[in-house]
Amino acid sequence: MNMTKMRSRPYPLGATLDTNGCNFSVYAPNNNVRLALFEGSGHHYSLHLLDGVDKGVRHTFIPDIQAGQRYGYVIELDGVPHLISDPYAKSIDHTLTYHPPFSSLQSFQIAKSVVINDSFDWQDTQRPNIPRQKLVLFETHVKGVTQLNPLVEAEHRGKYLGLVSPAMLEFYKQQNITALQLLPIAACMHEPHLLEMEKVNYWGYNPFLFMVPDPRYAVDDATIELKTAIRELHRNGIEVILDVVYNHTAESGTDGPTFNLKGLDEKYYLLHDEHHVNFTGCGNTVDLTYQPSLNLVMDTLRYWVTEYHIDGFRFDLAATLGRNGNDFNRESAFFKAVEQDPILREVKLIAEPWDIGPNGYQVGNFPIGWNECNDRLRDITRSFWRGDNGFMKDFATRLMGSRDLYSAAHWPYNLTVNYITYHDGFTMQDLVSYKHKHNEANGEENRDGHGDNRSENYGVEGETNSPRIIAIREKQKRNLMASLLFSFGIPHILMADVLSHTQRGNNNAYCQDNGISWLDWSESSTKCQFQHWLSGMIAARQQYMSPIISAFCGERRNHNRIFWKRCSGEVMDYDDWNQLNSLALHICIGQDGTGEELLYCINQTNTPTRFTLPNDNEQKWTMICNTACNDLNVLVDKETLLLASTSMAIFYYDPD
Repeated sequence: MNMTKMRSRPYPLGATLDTNGCNFSVYAPNNNVRLALFEGSGHHYSLHLLDGVDKGVRHTFIPDIQAGQRYGYVIELDGVPHLISDPYAKSIDHTLTYHPPFSSLQSFQIAKSVVINDSFDWQDTQRPNIPRQKLVLFETHVKGVTQLNPLVEAEHRGKYLGLVSPAMLEFYKQQNITALQLLPIAACMHEPHLLEMEKVNYWGYNPFLFMVPDPRYAVDDATIELKTAIRELHRNGIEVILDVVYNHTAESGTDGPTFNLKGLDEKYYLLHDEHHVNFTGCGNTVDLTYQPSLNLVMDTLRYWVTEYHIDGFRFDLAATLGRNGNDFNRESAFFKAVEQDPILREVKLIAEPWDIGPNGYQVGNFPIGWNECNDRLRDITRSFWRGDNGFMKDFATRLMGSRDLYSAAHWPYNLTVNYITYHDGFTMQDLVSYKHKHNEANGEENRDGHGDNRSENYGVEGETNSPRIIAIREKQKRNLMASLLFSFGIPHILMADVLSHTQRGNNNAYCQDNGISWLDWSESSTKCQFQHWLSGMIAARQQYMSPIISAFCGERRNHNRIFWKRCSGEVMDYDDWNQLNSLALHICIGQDGTGEELLYCINQTNTPTRFTLPNDNEQKWTMICNTACNDLNVLVDKETLLLASTSMAIFYYDPD
């Protein structure tokens, strides 16, 4: 016993192996906790005292423990033994589920924490370190992206290893994909109402444990298979951004289940008297002004970067992370902790800059170094191309990087993350095919999901065989994508949109672990045309747009010229912004006419419009795209262009 006391230590928290055994350490300021070690794969366990104590951290060393040992912590809840998981667990032994209602008896039946060895052969692969101005994010779901892909090996479909199957690596190459943003992969427990309906939280936004890769997506060992997938993605020049959820946990509100944090210390959460504050819509709110909560989040983030080589994070409901009670503070402890951290300050940090609490909308208010998701560009671009009046000036502002929100003086470190579609909401195919949401399959009588979609069906609700309607929809998809890819900022593209996937009008498919969410890899000539066009546009973005963005970053931004012009070529005046529905944007690098130039011709009207192309330097323009068709990179030798209705053309000129 004396040897055990001498050898146990409070840090690091969690289960840490060495050659002699394992150190177990947990923050538990109340003394009502014991370590449970399970025998083999069965339900029998032995209890062990945590006899080391250090500022609320309880710890013990158990000799001869090896990787694979299952464990948990036992507390008493209402006088009954209750098993809780280790908040610092790195693995669990099987997929999470239970039969509601949750009880102390059920607590011993759900997945157990597992001791692991973190060693892994990274084979000298390196992180791609893509500059922000070259970054294009492709958001996808680990399971959904490969579950129906017939070219992926059957046993790897829907799994971590499916992400790096030969078929998928070839697909990324064809589509010029260099960054995947994965929906949450941390172990997720499904909400009671979903379990009662025999559904799951497919998206994964209900974290049970922060450091554990969800076993749902593993063939055998989630930790090894996820690391393997990331290694092979890096080998192919592809970054991995994780969508992470630290604003709440699966323990829900005051009457919710006790899985881990509640059983150790209620102060992990924001409380009003004895009730959990619900700034997240999920029953509780993690309090990052509380040191153990902040430590848990910071330790978890560092773990993903050091042990999994993650390239960055997208933070769900990130306004919560900067809260001091009811108030958001960009100088909060969490932001300061990240900024001083030598590991985390090197990775990409993307904020969803809002929550549902008071003053929860914080777009433009995050610290320098954070890139924010920009719902303004989403809404304005949808409205503009749908033909709504009065959006020209705002559309122009979004194209230029939303500098009313994000000063170019701080680019690229606070470049806006632009998007038209995200996992929550319509896919792009549905955005141009449905006027209304159709969420009946979610079991909430279509009450759930966003009502303001700014969508249009162009004559038929849903799928159609009409060539006329299909042509309009395809042109609108090109308009939306061209606007996204040639706006100043970091484009975010839904992987479903690459394949023209439809969710049949469901704009909140969080519980649809089926063909509604699984990407449809079946081909048609229309789908293939759009996929090929998009691949070319992403290549054009990297070739033509990325250098323009770099030229406008920081101190270099004032060395260039921007002109907003009428279709005839004259520079616009103030009144034109309220009267014109067609205009041109002329961007010139350098002040002396010797740099690269981009020209955007934008026609929102329902009639063709003639544009005069600049000729002050005898420019020879290449038409990068014309959204009225699928053509890319066409050399233009005319001084004017007749641009079709509701479309956009982009031109490039290089004096060299």
